[in-house]
Amino acid sequence: MSDSATTETIHEGQHNGPLYLVFGASGYIGSHLVPELLKNGCRVRAVARNTEVLQDRGWQGAEFAAADALRPETLAPALEGAEIAYYLVHSMGAGKEFGRLDLQAAENFARAAEQAGVRRIVYLGGLVPESARSEHIISRRETGDALRRGSVPVTELRAGIIVGPGSAAFEVMRDLVLHLPIMVTPRWVFAQSPPIALNDLLEYLRRVPTLPETADKILDTAGPNHLTYAEMMRQLAEEAGHKPPRIVPVPLLSPKLSSYWLKLVTAVPTPIARALIEGLREDYTADDTEIRRLVPQRLMDFREAVRDAFRAERDNAVTARWTEGAFMFRDYRLDYSFYSKKATGRYVSSASPDAVWRVVSAIGGENRYYFANPLWALRETMDWLVGGVGRNRGRRHPTDLRIGDTIDSWRVVDVEPERRLTLWFGMRAPGSGVLEFELTPTGNGGTEITVINHWHPAGVWGLLYWYAFAPAHSFVFPGLARAIGRRAESLPTASGSCSSDAG
Repeated sequence: MSDSATTETIHEGQHNGPLYLVFGASGYIGSHLVPELLKNGCRVRAVARNTEVLQDRGWQGAEFAAADALRPETLAPALEGAEIAYYLVHSMGAGKEFGRLDLQAAENFARAAEQAGVRRIVYLGGLVPESARSEHIISRRETGDALRRGSVPVTELRAGIIVGPGSAAFEVMRDLVLHLPIMVTPRWVFAQSPPIALNDLLEYLRRVPTLPETADKILDTAGPNHLTYAEMMRQLAEEAGHKPPRIVPVPLLSPKLSSYWLKLVTAVPTPIARALIEGLREDYTADDTEIRRLVPQRLMDFREAVRDAFRAERDNAVTARWTEGAFMFRDYRLDYSFYSKKATGRYVSSASPDAVWRVVSAIGGENRYYFANPLWALRETMDWLVGGVGRNRGRRHPTDLRIGDTIDSWRVVDVEPERRLTLWFGMRAPGSGVLEFELTPTGNGGTEITVINHWHPAGVWGLLYWYAFAPAHSFVFPGLARAIGRRAESLPTASGSCSSDAG
């Protein structure tokens, strides 16, 4: 929840009827709920801290607004006219302060919703065992309590493990079972939980605010079976066509201790992965009798849900920005992590986006990479020595780019002139990588240049590969952004010469 957010409505939708506001639309559930509501003819306003993230989703007919629950002054414009508000934000990635931030955000939102005349708040929380000690689980319960202290009726749905591409719990399990032949685990691996398929949960979320009898209710949601984590991991491995890992439980290994080595196993953001693991001390149960009566539907069991998740990936139906999980940029591999590791460099240049684009679009080939070229050459040679394409240098045209073009060992996968260039990594490595250049006008004629390297690791070896190159990344990508900006600043202006290039 950044404190730098502003409120800005981008465009209005074309649907009639009540306005559904999805607060936290850039998050996992929100990014799936918005298209589900639109598909069913709802009028939707998607809200996140940054509307640029939302505009990349292709949600035709939605309204977009920027707001931050930790900045109360941004909430009123975003909530104006909304009748149903989904509250789908949490601060789990904020570190040790996430519990306090969650409460503050919920209190701010409840107050603003009341002032805006919202008729119903729908909140997605988590199942809460009586003996819960995890701050993550307790915080989810207390967030619901904070929302209920306002005057707007609240419907709280509680869910355990959500089975779908990009779900943090699902992705931790996938990374574990597809890369560890033997797992030494605490005894929590035999604790039980009732997983629910993402699509089944979305159906509940879509329909509950339309039912008067769900107001001011807490409703458990679950799939048709309770399974141990060991059973879930075995079924997940089988559906991926992988041999299930051998699980060796160790009595003295607590969830807290086991969470410390997650950096070497999963690319799921470490604070989130640790919070999830530390919440696995108890059995989780759900009594979903009431919601099944109110919202009848056929529920997928865990194996069906995993199969459906893998099918969604293969069919490119995953609703997320592709650099986070699209299947083609994970080299069509189920065992390449959905979440990417990232290295970033930024530079604010006085040059115009047009001038910066002239430099960016000419990268590679004879121009090479503008910064730290010996390091780029070393990596290319390493790839060539193991039979890769690292020393295949050149490009089709010195400045013109098309999707599918080869630039040295990279392939062009997205071109938006003066805005974005995206290259896919073609060298041999334990994972799949993307290099992206983003150009953002600064308002004074200049350009903010952002260079982002995304890496989808293939398990332990892919993560070790990433960490081995991390020192070079921290040097190369900021330097590359700076070199591009300065080279653009040195180009002749449009009135000076029409024939100059970035070379």
